[in-house]
Amino acid sequence: MRDTLWFTLTSFGGAQAHMGIMLRDFVHKRRYITEEELLELSALAQVLPGPSSTQTLVGVAYKVGGIPLSLITFLLWILPSAALMSFFAISYEELDKIKQFGQIMQFVQPIALGIVAYAGYSLARRILVTKTSMWLAFAAVIVTMILRNAYVFPILILLGGIITSALDTPEEENRLKFNLFSNINRSKVLYFIGILLFFAVLGAIINRTSPFSLPVRLFENFYRNGIIIFGGGQVLVPLMSTEFVEMKHYLTASEFMAGYALQQAIPGPTFSFTSFVGAMALKNDHANIGGQIAGSVVATLGINLPGLILVLFIVPFWNDLKKITRIKNSLLGINAVAVGFIIAALLFLARPIGFHLLPLCIFAATFLLLNFTKIRTPLLILAGIAAGYFF
Repeated sequence: MRDTLWFTLTSFGGAQAHMGIMLRDFVHKRRYITEEELLELSALAQVLPGPSSTQTLVGVAYKVGGIPLSLITFLLWILPSAALMSFFAISYEELDKIKQFGQIMQFVQPIALGIVAYAGYSLARRILVTKTSMWLAFAAVIVTMILRNAYVFPILILLGGIITSALDTPEEENRLKFNLFSNINRSKVLYFIGILLFFAVLGAIINRTSPFSLPVRLFENFYRNGIIIFGGGQVLVPLMSTEFVEMKHYLTASEFMAGYALQQAIPGPTFSFTSFVGAMALKNDHANIGGQIAGSVVATLGINLPGLILVLFIVPFWNDLKKITRIKNSLLGINAVAVGFIIAALLFLARPIGFHLLPLCIFAATFLLLNFTKIRTPLLILAGIAAGYFF
């Protein structure tokens, strides 16, 4: 537990940096698991939807101490950063009244946009290597910008996976049979699907004027996103921007970017940003502090539960799962669609900046620094805050 807490407080820089710290601390230093086991857990996290760093860390804890240690590790990992993001959301209105706050944040928003652009570029360079993947990404951009409906996301992700799985899987693979699901507890699968369906139905039934309406709908929204997000935080943030800012107007683009910038400056999982979004959604719905905290808790649990459930239930038969080429090929289409979502969200988020020269220069400089140097994103955010304060 002490090692997990230290990991939580020192883990800056996203999933790739988190993997390096786990390799150093949990494999080479503490020898909790082997390097091969860590790499396999990381591969499993890439196959599953949800937060890859969280799933890898929970998988390590599962191998060391089973489900009890996994749950404790999960809470130690998400609580500090989620609490900070919730506090920032609750304090946002008071901060916004401070005359200098807008000035301080003026440089941070284009920096945050540059970080999103770099994440999209890095993913695109790795994923969009075939004509099929390029067309899928392009289609995802167009469809997202035209329809602007939250249900577009799961439909496109499903179609992307089906298309590349069908096109890229050899015919011989289709004739192979694996006893893949022999170790699955079917009741647990029903729990997993049942949670989503229960809250989706509950959100539809509850009257929109009820004080319970928005928290229930938020849980369904975040739980659904937790099921369909492949690629970790770099996909999560654009997806949330498109759904919660552009489609549902739970918070403004400037509020969204301010929260994202703060999340980049603190250690912990990128998915803790959902804590800010949930609290801001309730704040803009005129809830009191208790309601905002509830929104933060609902969002954090909703986005993390699918990934947590999946990694704990799938670890026992991962050795069978990783043999199936069709599953690997489906990820190509899923990731290509995810790149399209990032591009669409980038276009949405760029509108408040417009064509003003200074924000565009800051945006470009951020992208270039991340692409051509080893500077870390927290330093860029802190530099933007300092520039806004002094200039």
